[in-house]
Amino acid sequence: MRITAKVSRAVTALALSAIVGLGLANGAQTASAKDDRVHPSARSATEGGGWQGEGGLSLNPADNARVDAYLEQAKKAERSISPQVRAAAALSAAEVIGFDRRLKSPDSLKRKVATSMKENPGQNVGEALARISDSVRYTLQWPDNRYSVGVTIASHTLAAWGNDSTKWTNRWNSGKGYKGLNTGWHAPRSGHPFEIQFHTPTSKWAQEETHKLYEEQRLPTTTPERAKELQEQQDAIFAMVPIPPGADRLTAPLVPATASRR
Repeated sequence: MRITAKVSRAVTALALSAIVGLGLANGAQTASAKDDRVHPSARSATEGGGWQGEGGLSLNPADNARVDAYLEQAKKAERSISPQVRAAAALSAAEVIGFDRRLKSPDSLKRKVATSMKENPGQNVGEALARISDSVRYTLQWPDNRYSVGVTIASHTLAAWGNDSTKWTNRWNSGKGYKGLNTGWHAPRSGHPFEIQFHTPTSKWAQEETHKLYEEQRLPTTTPERAKELQEQQDAIFAMVPIPPGADRLTAPLVPATASRR
């Protein structure tokens, strides 16, 4: 069956999405409450003031409170985003990977904000937060032979439901380094940004295998020499990832303006 026919079927399944959304909403809210308990150490570390992280990273009390408020916004937005993402996954026969980690942890978000402010002198916490796209994030995965069709159906379905595509980084066509497709979106109800990574089992394995190397590479205390060494190790791992048929040609969904907002 042609991809366009499958996409058309998915896009016209709005009634199905509403039914699925109602069934998934309670589950998503229950899981969100569970996530509130996942990182007690991160919360206790920030009580009474600012935040301290690895590599000399820190946030003063005012900036730390601003990030905490942003985290609360992300939790509220997730409750309406997750049902649509899971419905799109079901329609495209995707496996949802790591759904219980869909909310970025407080420590991880604060480290990202503090790093951005340190690397960009004069940047304030609001500007740093505006650059964050993955406070709510998901991973959808398909086997290599169904990857390109699955990505097309899932992305076009989300766009038809009013989610604005804001980033489309296709690294399947890169010569070396990370392999995968990272996308950014704005939710129609809350306007909150969220990220979806589209992977195959092998590209997801490579991402997880290189995660600690990437985290060390990003630390302000990592020397240029060590950063180069870490990048070479990551490149060697991603070089083992096969490119699914058509993955290097996948592009962001184009949806008529009348369908982008309802």
